[in-house]
Amino acid sequence: MSLSELEYLKLLKKVLHEGDIRQTRNGQTRSLFGEQLKFNLRDDGFPLLTTKKMFLKGIIAELIWFLNGQTDNKILKEQGVHIWDGNSTREYLDSRGLYYNEDECGPIYGFQWRRFNCPYPGSDIPINLIPIQKKEQDQLAEVVRLIKEEPMSRRIIINSWNPCQLRDMCLEPCHVLYQFYVRIGNDGKKMLSCHMYQRSADLFLGVPFNIASSALLVYIIANITQCIPDQLTISFGDVHIYEDHIGVVEEQILRNPFEYPQLVIKKECSMEILGELKTSDFEILNYNSHGTLRAKMAA
Repeated sequence: MSLSELEYLKLLKKVLHEGDIRQTRNGQTRSLFGEQLKFNLRDDGFPLLTTKKMFLKGIIAELIWFLNGQTDNKILKEQGVHIWDGNSTREYLDSRGLYYNEDECGPIYGFQWRRFNCPYPGSDIPINLIPIQKKEQDQLAEVVRLIKEEPMSRRIIINSWNPCQLRDMCLEPCHVLYQFYVRIGNDGKKMLSCHMYQRSADLFLGVPFNIASSALLVYIIANITQCIPDQLTISFGDVHIYEDHIGVVEEQILRNPFEYPQLVIKKECSMEILGELKTSDFEILNYNSHGTLRAKMAA
């Protein structure tokens, strides 16, 4: 049984029973502020929750999309991944005053990771053809460089929150900052940890996805930099349960977790081959879970 998944279930119960009732832009929630979860990637396996069946293909496909700086939802839809559909329809984009082509999401996560604050061209111009004004704008490349060359740095950070371009995004980033930390183990090997800050956290639908995605990001960067995945910490600002999710939350908290599975990356990663990564390059072993629990995502 995974102890960190038990902590997740405890947080579900806490928010359910102690959360403030808040009327938000997209529905009524029960909400707390300033909670945290921790995951031991080194010893406990890959934190893919087991108290409901998780959509691993979608988690992997979206992260590859981010890593390559992509913002066109058609790339995900072609793989059968529909996470961003609700935020990229013609109607939704118009409601935000965004006149991109349908399925274009604006300068969201991946764009900020790879081209922070560059002028946003839309999906008609490939990301690799946008001139780089400063090398630091490729935050992912700088993180990889620092882990390799300056592993004791306290500046190994990817930041998605860019106030200059928030209005150009179809959805402001929820998981806004990742800080990486390298320590040297007793055997001399480098161990890679990550602390992610999430300003807004849909505890039932979004957070299980964010846990696995953040862990996968650590695994991939560790692969690129010849490190061993170590610890993942996620700190939440507003962590909430939507009122119309309460029924499935009550069902989930009655379930007992299984052990986490193992994740295998079947190829050696590098910055140069990120564009070649596919969901089939990742394999999950020994994943046992309870059945699917469904709820509507709030746009």
